[in-house]
Amino acid sequence: MAKRKNKIKKLKQNVKKIFKIAGPGIITGASDDDPSGIATYLQTGAQFGYGQLWTVLLSLPFLTAIQEAAARIGAVTGQGLAAVIKKHYSKKVLFISLILMLAANTINIGADLGAMAASLRLLVPVNFIVATLGFTAFILILEITTSYRIYARILKWLALALLSYPVTVLLVHQPWHTIIRATLLPHFEFTFAFFFIITGVIGTTISPYMFFWEASEEVEEEKKKHIFRRSGQPRGLAKLIKTLHWDNFLGMLFSQIVAWCVIVTAATVLNHNGLFNVATAADAAKALEPLVRTFPNAGLVAKFIFSLGIIGLGLLAVPVLSGSASYALSEAVDWRAGLNLKFKKAHGFYGIIILATLVGLLINFIGINPMKALIFTAVFNGVVAVPFVFLITRISSNREIMGSYRNGLMSRILLWGTFLIMAASAIIALAMM
Repeated sequence: MAKRKNKIKKLKQNVKKIFKIAGPGIITGASDDDPSGIATYLQTGAQFGYGQLWTVLLSLPFLTAIQEAAARIGAVTGQGLAAVIKKHYSKKVLFISLILMLAANTINIGADLGAMAASLRLLVPVNFIVATLGFTAFILILEITTSYRIYARILKWLALALLSYPVTVLLVHQPWHTIIRATLLPHFEFTFAFFFIITGVIGTTISPYMFFWEASEEVEEEKKKHIFRRSGQPRGLAKLIKTLHWDNFLGMLFSQIVAWCVIVTAATVLNHNGLFNVATAADAAKALEPLVRTFPNAGLVAKFIFSLGIIGLGLLAVPVLSGSASYALSEAVDWRAGLNLKFKKAHGFYGIIILATLVGLLINFIGINPMKALIFTAVFNGVVAVPFVFLITRISSNREIMGSYRNGLMSRILLWGTFLIMAASAIIALAMM
């Protein structure tokens, strides 16, 4: 009995340690599997079966490296990416960076809001416009009125919405030999459709907003923990970097495990049953029917779980998207920025959040299919991310900026590898168009 109590106590302590480590990396990793990501992973599984599973395993080290570099830049410099670019590069580079990031984020916000509204309509016969307006208002109120400490805690819990896909993978009979082979051995089809979706998979996995968000949130973490800076570097930087490594690794690992599970689920449930195109939210929800097949009305229950997941992920991702845009622009024009600030002390920062969200909302009024918009968004992110990966690689390798915390050999190899793979994928997809 005493041994059992000790085991339970130790388990509780380990869980507490994980939640203590959990910070910007965990939140960023969870937001990586936003509605755009889920839709793209579902589409590749439905269209190509297990044919693109290998991209998840390939992406993990590159995703981890680029996000770790972005987070390290924020922790070491005490500034977000836009502020660092402004300080060390020309105005032209800063301007182009802001335009690309704002365009990518705004499109992503619009696609995610549309997906949330379409998912809600699976359950409630609500008008699409009313649903998008309602979600927009709720998210803005949450971002503007909630303190960073509470806000970060909410975002961590919303990440649990992703667990429905790993559970489904375990419940469904899987051809494990085929799946493991597809995960380890790359497979190519030299068609536009294949490279278009692969660009989307890479783009939704390694997205520009994640770079800006995680760098800025590391600065927020320093403020939250009251870590002051001496000689340009925060007190206890070595310990902070170590925590950052683990937080980032766990966040990106969680993100890729979910991505792998979504593709496997779509391949097994959709592709093997003749559904090769995820055109609607109802199509996407069918991937979760095996999870609830014992229920009297499995289709409705699957729609409920899918809708709950997409809405939860949207509530997680949209604030991250608008927040990263606002951090970047505020840093560029020297406005006070931070979710730890009250609205009256940071009008410009919160004004950008409101504007970016509202502009994104307008995208839903031009008649684009919400599910197709999500996949287009992923591909667009894949193209736009290329110059940002280049910049982050250069900045994090710069001795003048990073000091002794600049990239090591392995980081440089992975970061330049990320740049080359994403550039090649984008060029091939654009050429095939």
